[in-house]
Amino acid sequence: MRQTTLAIPRDDGSSMKGMYCLPEAVPAPLPAVLVIFDVFGMTADVSRIAGRFVEKGYAVLVPDLYDRPEARAMCVVRTLRSLLRGSGRAFDDLKAARESLGARAEVDASRIAVTGFCMGGGFAVLLGATGLYKVSAPFYGITPQHSEKLRGTCPVVASFGGRDSKRMLEAGQRLEAHLTELKVPHEVKFYPEAGHSFMNRNTGFLAEKVFPHLSMHAEYHEASAEDAWQRIFSFFDMHMNAATTKVGS
Repeated sequence: MRQTTLAIPRDDGSSMKGMYCLPEAVPAPLPAVLVIFDVFGMTADVSRIAGRFVEKGYAVLVPDLYDRPEARAMCVVRTLRSLLRGSGRAFDDLKAARESLGARAEVDASRIAVTGFCMGGGFAVLLGATGLYKVSAPFYGITPQHSEKLRGTCPVVASFGGRDSKRMLEAGQRLEAHLTELKVPHEVKFYPEAGHSFMNRNTGFLAEKVFPHLSMHAEYHEASAEDAWQRIFSFFDMHMNAATTKVGS
């Protein structure tokens, strides 16, 4: 896998760092995935997740939404506030990242998907309705109360842990109901043995010692994660006509 850092231009003249990943060989313009990290930000696990997409022949961009000249804690709070409002600078940054990704010579701009985890999953749910993506793949993300917010959304493949908090389980159920009502092609699956963050191998005191013991049971669950990866790639193949041959690592 080739990994570089991009400077993604913002409308205010500043720039945001982004982790850009490609297969070693790029035989033709590639389908691509915009990956939105969870509340922990740009961790080593984000690179691992990007690598899984790259192994299947996708270009990947992970924008660093916390790349701001302010305290990290404030960046986290403002990003979460933007998600809850459904507007604001985080959405502006994600639009800039999508434009930057689509402008790359290695990328087929007509075949770009979005995925996200926890906080990022909430963004992926809402971005599916912008008309900028072919597929949205949210993981344990919040869902708007009203289906109208998702009108016009692209096909969605979503995943939730069955041992997650009641609030998150309701978000998954609501997402499935909204997509059914709107007649959007979708596949929403609940993994009964998994909790929150079952796709993420996060490290550190909170991730390893605290979160697994809370009501969300947040920890990596390999069997559920591997099944979810297979579902993603099958769904992407169906709705983006993307190649799935391994072309690099």
